[in-house]
Amino acid sequence: MYDPTRLAALVAVAEAGSITRAADRLGYTAPALSQQLAKLEREAGTALLVRHHRGARLTAAGELLLVRARRVLDELDLARHELSRLAGLSGGRLRVGTFMTAGTHLLPPALSAFRRAHPDVELSVTEYVPPQGTAAVALGEVDLALTHEYVPGEPMPAPDGVRLEPLLTEELVLVTAPGHALSAGTGRLPLAELSGQPLVSMAPANPNRRGVEAALAAAGASVAVRCESPSYAVVCALVSAGLGVAVVPEMMAAGSVTPLGIRRLEPPELHRTISVAHRSGGGPPAADTLRALLRGAFTRNAAPP
Repeated sequence: MYDPTRLAALVAVAEAGSITRAADRLGYTAPALSQQLAKLEREAGTALLVRHHRGARLTAAGELLLVRARRVLDELDLARHELSRLAGLSGGRLRVGTFMTAGTHLLPPALSAFRRAHPDVELSVTEYVPPQGTAAVALGEVDLALTHEYVPGEPMPAPDGVRLEPLLTEELVLVTAPGHALSAGTGRLPLAELSGQPLVSMAPANPNRRGVEAALAAAGASVAVRCESPSYAVVCALVSAGLGVAVVPEMMAAGSVTPLGIRRLEPPELHRTISVAHRSGGGPPAADTLRALLRGAFTRNAAPP
């Protein structure tokens, strides 16, 4: 009998490419996740992973188990949905808040699964700029909301009566025009190497911009902001056109519609945590069901560039 938590750990490592990145996404420490994987290997009676200096890859046995693990996790999600329906999840309305990146890349699969299991529940989605979504939960405008917080950055505590449940942590990465010298290497690029580069950045009030500029200054990298935009999609398009380089969440880099060079940075402390905000006293059953779907969707769908 395989523990579903350990199966989820195997799926996360397969998609993240390393135990460290998988641990970040699951909310574990790397040693704790390694222990879960070691227990899974003992249950399987064979090695499932090969660790190497750049991360980890699955063995043939690991690849075989991965296929079954995804099926098991999907079946468990479906069982949760059906049980929720028996508990009275029919009809009613579910109001969801999101920000642009999550609403584009992560929320649709979860809402699609929710719709299949609960076709009678009316859905509405509203876009907010964080932390406005958490305020909307506190005011009762939405039942739950996806939000984010940057590190380093200013803490954004949740309003009274609202709880933040972390779902995913993603690194901030360097994006350049295709063929740019800084994206040519395979290892992590020290932040100091960005010194002298023209920077395409978010609007001055954006918390990511302040955090990135503080990290660059601490690394001794002097950069000049050549162009500003409040939209990551526009930032990536400007970078692709050769106007400069930028530091953006890896999800935006991987999903860019314009071609980019992408490289991870050293140190890797620059990151963004995506959370779901919900009322701490409990919300409607539909909101609880969608939260469970989001946990599964974020674990299985997030992938590094």
